[in-house]
Amino acid sequence: MKTVLTGLLPDEITESLELDQKFRGKQIFKWVGSGVYSFNEMTNLSLDLRKQLEEKAILRITQISEVLKDPDGTIKLRIKLHDSHIIETVLLIDKEERKTACVSCQAGCAMKCVFCMTGTLGLARNLTAAEIVEQFLSLEKIAGKLDNIVFMGMGEPMKNLSEIRKAIQILCNKDGRALSSKRITVSTCGIVKGIYDLADNGPAIRLAISLTTADEQLRRQLMPVSTAEENNLSQLKKAVQYYAEKTGKRVTLEAALLHDKNTDTQSARNLIDFAQGLNVNINLIPWNPVKNLPFTEPSSEEIHDFVRILENNHLNVTVRTRRGRKIGGACGQLGKVSSNGK
Repeated sequence: MKTVLTGLLPDEITESLELDQKFRGKQIFKWVGSGVYSFNEMTNLSLDLRKQLEEKAILRITQISEVLKDPDGTIKLRIKLHDSHIIETVLLIDKEERKTACVSCQAGCAMKCVFCMTGTLGLARNLTAAEIVEQFLSLEKIAGKLDNIVFMGMGEPMKNLSEIRKAIQILCNKDGRALSSKRITVSTCGIVKGIYDLADNGPAIRLAISLTTADEQLRRQLMPVSTAEENNLSQLKKAVQYYAEKTGKRVTLEAALLHDKNTDTQSARNLIDFAQGLNVNINLIPWNPVKNLPFTEPSSEEIHDFVRILENNHLNVTVRTRRGRKIGGACGQLGKVSSNGK
């Protein structure tokens, strides 16, 4: 079996390929991080070494099956894995022209959040570090150098932390892509054990919590993960506080706003109470339509009133810009059939 290079660090490349010179592993690693698709592009390697690499190694184990482009600039890649599972990764461009890769960490998802398309798919398997890294490199090949990476695609990051850690090591390594860890965010639906693990064992990256509601009963209906006592709101708040204090980083609380579900005054007050004493930002995400899910988008008035209540209580609030909806690339839509039938 050939060695998959996108999932290896420089020393691992040297060892796996049995290279005589250690610096060759660094050279190859740098080329992999630059996004090359052919060993012939590695021009500072001898022809003989390039031929050896062709025989022993492989540069990609995933294949782009579709490239979907939204008029707003969002790009979604549908990527085929070696076992024929399909995952999706999204390029987001904000008003300041910053480019962010929204990557997946699992094929499907087991968390079953009832307002999320991916949650209806079930879990096929975890992705490997190589499969995660290749999403980022594939987007860079299409869109040029990216500024940020967020683990907000398909899957629950806290259920695949080991491979995420390895992917981050690869992407942040100074001899390769050299992405700053300050530009990386992991979003969890609220796996408390994973939050403590990330706080204690790193890497020190940004953390986002998909909270949606601070009403315990409603959250259990919308997000089954919270039915486990270890993941209830009380335990989740303690974990958020621990993470912020341990890392010195402000945590983002995300709330998908659902019409007539979690946008009333009491819902706002519950969120205010949850945020009390925490070093957090609030990121509100108006729900993006998904066919056959029993929810409705919040009105502009609902959003405005909700924001006003939070801001009047001195919370830092942003409302996420809706992007990629025409290609099923917006938050909660991954796995959704796009409007052009693909």
